Amino acid sequence: MDAREAARLLKGVRAAALAGARPPAAPRPEIAESWRRMMAGGVHPDRDARSRMLSAAETEERRHVSPLREILPVLREGLLPALDETLHIMVVADADGRLLWREGHRAILRKADRLGFGVGADWDEAVVGTNGVGTALVARRPVQVFSAEHFVSSHHDWTCAGAPVRDPRDGRLLGVVDVSGPLATMHPATLAWVTSVARLAERELRIRHLESLERLRATAAPLLARLPGRALVVDPNGWTAAVTGLAPADRIPLPKTFGPGRVWVPRLGHCVVEPLPGGWLLRVAHERTSTAATRIVLDLSRPGSWSATVYGASGSWAHELSPRHAELLFLLAESPRGRSAAELATELFGDPARTVTVRAELSRVRRHLAGVLAHRPYRFAQDVEVELIRPQDPAALLPHSTAPAVVRARLGYGGPGMVP
Repeated sequence: MDAREAARLLKGVRAAALAGARPPAAPRPEIAESWRRMMAGGVHPDRDARSRMLSAAETEERRHVSPLREILPVLREGLLPALDETLHIMVVADADGRLLWREGHRAILRKADRLGFGVGADWDEAVVGTNGVGTALVARRPVQVFSAEHFVSSHHDWTCAGAPVRDPRDGRLLGVVDVSGPLATMHPATLAWVTSVARLAERELRIRHLESLERLRATAAPLLARLPGRALVVDPNGWTAAVTGLAPADRIPLPKTFGPGRVWVPRLGHCVVEPLPGGWLLRVAHERTSTAATRIVLDLSRPGSWSATVYGASGSWAHELSPRHAELLFLLAESPRGRSAAELATELFGDPARTVTVRAELSRVRRHLAGVLAHRPYRFAQDVEVELIRPQDPAALLPHSTAPAVVRARLGYGGPGMVP
């Protein structure tokens, strides 16, 4: 069927659905389900509602914490080469329906701007009606929406195809990759194309996950070799990196409230849990054992090579620090009573409003140093001895850093919060 003829038919189908009359043809099941949600939710069929656009700073914060940024190269390689020729654009949205990235044909990008289909916009189905981003998030499967299948009439000149992207580690919905364009660009194979690229992106996440398990296994091997009894090492999602004294299992379901100490774990019973870089050491417990970390050495003496070494009941292990994490741990080591997210944001960026970035980075640090770091306020745990090794030359302290508190420390003005 010609695209324009199909569009006219769909407008008749939509009009009948809105009037409660018998349609000239049945809408596709996923579209009918979405329309029912829109009518039940009070979405106006002819008024293009809008929620607040994210600011540039808010968008950048979401990009920074989203796992989707890791797969952008795969999405670009799979989609961008054909977008100019097919007059489409690619958008990538997070699990809230917020558009975080958008690329493609310049003329189509300008048309999308007029539709409000820009970076930072909210394309949740409950806000803008049936669409390739929001409906794919609700349905949790690939969806193509053509012309008047969009519930809101202002979108009828568009066609879009969106496919969800899931985290292969835990099945969590990360967001949607969508290809959209004017009505005349519609092609039935577009959905299969976008879905295939989304699956390639998930495969990339799976490869990265396997690589992280290999790194965890390298850390775990010498620890498990020294331990008697039954023990295993898992990543934060329960995927097994190494075992001793137990039958191997691909994954162990971890309880929602999980952390250092004595924890009941399905399939294993009571376990003594200790943090490792990138995961957890679980020892099947027969009697109560003290497992708390007792000491951490934060070594910032060598520019470009910073580490945290943790000493506990099972020995010691070291974790290499990123530049940002080295800054954060330095600030906490200099502030034994702890710092709030706003205080750390001020000390890192000179801006107390940048708490989202601080919390996201500290969440990443605590995955490696759980049991060593506490929060509310953020600080090293009370019973952990902290040793900070600085470079001999104060000017060599974290030389990459532009954080106001680190700059002051390099100049000899004292620790965080001090002013010259």
